[in-house]
Amino acid sequence: MRLSAVLLFCAASLTLAGGVSVRSLLFSSESASNFVTVQPQKPLDLSAFTLCLRLATELKTEQREIILFAYRTKYYDELNLWRELDGRIGLYLSGDGVFFQMPPLGSLQTHLCITWDSLTGATSVFMDGKKSLTKIYQKRHNVRSGGQIIIGQDPDEYLGGFDANQSFVGEISDINLWSNVLPDTVIKAMADNGNTVQTGDVIDWSVANLEVTGQVNVVNRDM
Repeated sequence: MRLSAVLLFCAASLTLAGGVSVRSLLFSSESASNFVTVQPQKPLDLSAFTLCLRLATELKTEQREIILFAYRTKYYDELNLWRELDGRIGLYLSGDGVFFQMPPLGSLQTHLCITWDSLTGATSVFMDGKKSLTKIYQKRHNVRSGGQIIIGQDPDEYLGGFDANQSFVGEISDINLWSNVLPDTVIKAMADNGNTVQTGDVIDWSVANLEVTGQVNVVNRDM
C-alpha cells in the first residue's frame, strides 16, 4: 500500500515536471460575454515577437471571421491575430493588417505561430511547422505595454465592445509569446513534438494566470 502510494506520487510528479498536461480553453458557442484574460509574465513592450498557439474550430471559412488572439491598450488594437472571412490569417499591429493565404483551420488541431521583427519588418506564419513566405509589415513599429490580453473576444474598446459574430468558438491552448523571433527549427520542433519545447518569456502558458468570464471550460489535456 505504502509503495503503491509512493509510485503514484512519483508518476504524478513526473507528469507535472514533464509538462505533458496542458490547459485548454473550450468555447462551446458564440457569445459576446465568454472570454479569458491572460496575465503575462512581463509587459508587452515588444520590438519583435513569436506568438504560438494550438487551436481547433468547426466554424467554416466564409462563415465569419474569428478572433484568435487580442491584446488591446486603451486606444489601440496593439496585437490582434485573426482568421479572416476569406480564410486568410491576419495580423494587426495598431493599424492596417498583413494577411497570409494559409490552409483552412478545422476541427483537427493546428499548431499556429506568427513571427515579426520591427527592425526589418519581416513577418511570417507557421502552420504545423511549415513556414509561409515572408512579408514586410510595420517596420520600426513597437508594440506598447499597458494593455490587456483577451482570448475569445475582440475588444473594440478596453475590455468591452465585444461582438458575438467575431467570437472564438472551438478549442485553444498552449498560448506562448516570446519577445524575440524564434528559429525556424524550434518552431518546427514544437509542431512535430506536440508540445512546447520552450515556454514563452512574455506569456508562459504553463504558469500564466487566467481569469475566466462567462461559459468557458478550462480542461487539462495530455500532449
